[in-house]
Amino acid sequence: MKLCHFQAGLDQPVFLISGPCVIESEQLALDTAGLLKEMTDRLGIPFIYKSSFDKANRSSSRSFRGPGLEKGLQILETVKRVIGVPVLTDVHEDTPLAEVAAVVDVLQTPAFLCRQTNFIRNVAAQGLPVNIKKGQFLAPWDMKHVVDKARETGNTQIMVCERGVSFGYNTLVSDMRGLAVMRETGCPVVFDATHSVQQPGGRGASSGGQREFVPVLARAAVASGVAGLFMETHPDPDKALSDGPNAWPLPHLEALLNTLKDLDDVVKAQGFIEQQFLN
Repeated sequence: MKLCHFQAGLDQPVFLISGPCVIESEQLALDTAGLLKEMTDRLGIPFIYKSSFDKANRSSSRSFRGPGLEKGLQILETVKRVIGVPVLTDVHEDTPLAEVAAVVDVLQTPAFLCRQTNFIRNVAAQGLPVNIKKGQFLAPWDMKHVVDKARETGNTQIMVCERGVSFGYNTLVSDMRGLAVMRETGCPVVFDATHSVQQPGGRGASSGGQREFVPVLARAAVASGVAGLFMETHPDPDKALSDGPNAWPLPHLEALLNTLKDLDDVVKAQGFIEQQFLN
């Protein structure tokens, strides 16, 4: 699949979607995007900058949601123009989709909304690539129906993203078999290594997380075979205004990406023998 300026798929090098969970300031966005571009350029990893102008799915009404539509889109446009990278942001049911689609390069649908038929179709109808996050409540084989809804609009630039499955209260677990199952949608599969270690509502009024396990799951996903990785990052996650406990520290990201790139090269050079049994 053509994604922004590169090809994405199981036969292509792994790409990265990364950035702070939510837009905190223009300067933080520019600084983070600039460092991410530098390190991905050095490693030869295709890169899309991600940050949300509004996080509607917060644990508490008192949680920081972002700068809002107008200011957030202005900052994303600045990042895109100044740093020279494609940008991705979340959209919600009440988002003016055409206005967002005029600025960003990729749209992303929140996991909680993956079964909302009208929403999925409206997002796909914007004609941009769409990263559809699989709900924490959904089996991987059920993503086929979600993809069918999106493709009915004529949009073939659809990705599917695993971000963990609910496992009791305030806990998620990642089943790597699901990554292979979701390949059967015919879409590039993305693994969200940071939300997969989230502990939803684990701190009462906010979510917790176990960021120490981000490398563990990221390595496992790349070894399983994915088209792309999604990893939220922040220069100082303990001070992040959203999803800090599960964000990977920016100063440690390049070392992790270097390992993941090596794994990706080895795995994809050997091919995926399981495909003959899955097809």
